[in-house]
Amino acid sequence: MTERTLSEAEYDAITDAAAHWCMRLHAEDCTEAERLAFKQWHDADPLHAFEYEAMLEIWGVAEHLPRVEAAPGACIGRPRSGWVRLAIAATVLALGLPLAAFTGWNLGWLPNAYQRFEAGTSVRQIILDDGSQVELNLGSELVFANYRDERRVTLKKGEAFFDVSHDTRHPFVVRAGQGQVRVTGTRFNVWMYQDQVRVTLLEGSVWVTSNKASNAGGSQLSPGMQASYKAGDFQPQIREVGVDDSSLAWRNGKLVLDNLALSDALPLINRYLDHPVMLADNGTGTLRIGGIYNLNEVKNLVPTLPKVLPVYLTQNKDGNLVLNAIGRPPRN
Repeated sequence: MTERTLSEAEYDAITDAAAHWCMRLHAEDCTEAERLAFKQWHDADPLHAFEYEAMLEIWGVAEHLPRVEAAPGACIGRPRSGWVRLAIAATVLALGLPLAAFTGWNLGWLPNAYQRFEAGTSVRQIILDDGSQVELNLGSELVFANYRDERRVTLKKGEAFFDVSHDTRHPFVVRAGQGQVRVTGTRFNVWMYQDQVRVTLLEGSVWVTSNKASNAGGSQLSPGMQASYKAGDFQPQIREVGVDDSSLAWRNGKLVLDNLALSDALPLINRYLDHPVMLADNGTGTLRIGGIYNLNEVKNLVPTLPKVLPVYLTQNKDGNLVLNAIGRPPRN
């Protein structure tokens, strides 16, 4: 392959494009057409992919920076604010985190340590900079930033089990979906799929809020309790599950479906699939399923469902498989 030499302007254009796509793909109003256009740009050149991965590192830092407020009377929209935050984060990374520790660390708005972790097709065990131990489930991703006033984790997707180093003066905060979990030292599990989040506590105590923008309206958990919330929930839903709850079976490589309604089981199943399986209607969702499955074989579960349940499979216009209860015609 012939090596190319890019001009500074050409390289800057690729960097600018990577920053643009990074912000658009993280935006709530990102469209499928934009995602397709990004994939075409990403796959068109290895340098595009390289620059985008580098931009993800910058984005991870930018997410933890304070929001850029516009001066009174100024006309600064959300996209402009995003560019400013990316520029600040890029400067921090370019100068090095030791400088951040000397300046922004003392102000409490820049971390002195930043880490990003991903788990692929196997469970991954990691140790954060503060000594806390984390197990990441398949296909999970998180970032860790250590601030002067708190240790902050963002669970980007998937599931993680935390064994947090105790430090009462330096709280440990896990952001997941629209809410967060706040602790000083404990053992707990956080599961997330789309906008649904479930927190299960084994030891210690945690404070769960369903709106990470506010510390109000939260709930304190004791060992053996579980909090669930989704986008728009004012309060988490609390229930007792016991410390041996089957939702933690993933740590042993298993997915346990304990006589669950399909409406409750599909989010657990879809977490391990490239494309989610849908329900044809609410009636199909009331059918129940049980069993123990190896995590790496969950993708083979869906084609076998018609053999164990009174359902058949169809495909919708987006290409997703749809479960239909026998006796009910598929929805158009």
